Amino acid sequence: MVAAEKFYATGKRKNSIARVWLQNGSGNILVNGKKYNEYFKRPVLQLTIEKPFGVTNKIGSFDINCTVSGGGLSGQAGAVCLGISKALFQNEPSLRKTLKKEGLLTRDSRVVERKKYGQRKARRRFQFSKR
Repeated sequence: MVAAEKFYATGKRKNSIARVWLQNGSGNILVNGKKYNEYFKRPVLQLTIEKPFGVTNKIGSFDINCTVSGGGLSGQAGAVCLGISKALFQNEPSLRKTLKKEGLLTRDSRVVERKKYGQRKARRRFQFSKR
């Protein structure tokens, strides 16, 4: 009997880092030991994680096990999505065109802008008083 082949990929978004392992299976997705719909309770975040499978018509054909840390839930969901997309591409390089067209192989490089001195926030200034 041949052991199931595992594929590993890393996804990042904002301050979140996701390590994703993909193998043939029945569609179970575990995030930090929990089912993904228990870990990410908001439907929008669940859709983000399911998107790579929907785009490639591979729903229910792979088991995903991932550990994610850092940042908030939105960033973590984006990191898991990128990791899944990269792992799918490793498994089947012919999916590259489909995933690339949807922008799923590109890291979202937007991060929080730093606060500047003399200002209340990154861009918000203190109220100006003429007199």
